[in-house]
Amino acid sequence: MTKLSTAEDRVRHPEPSHHQHGVGVPIIGFILSIVLTLISLWAVMNKVTTNAGLVTLIMLLAVVQIAIQLFFFMHVTESKGKPWHVWLLGLGFAMTAAVVAGSIWIMTFGAEAY
Repeated sequence: MTKLSTAEDRVRHPEPSHHQHGVGVPIIGFILSIVLTLISLWAVMNKVTTNAGLVTLIMLLAVVQIAIQLFFFMHVTESKGKPWHVWLLGLGFAMTAAVVAGSIWIMTFGAEAY
């Protein structure tokens, strides 16, 4: 009998998935996501601070929401290989932040230039 190649061996005898945490972890992530959404809704409905404060609060809650989605549902840190996906994810966040900051800058200071 010939020895199976690594890829063939993995197909015929797959390892248990490292993404299987049971039902508890996704439920915790889901509950945290709902709580953050309800906090945002409550803050806006009750106008707990100024408009600028509300925008800042919602942006902070959105960043926490992104982290919850990445770690609880997309398992961003659970990989056996090199962590290139984490670096690329960081690069994507940096590019998004640059586009958002540039857009806010232009909307704030550039509208009167033309």
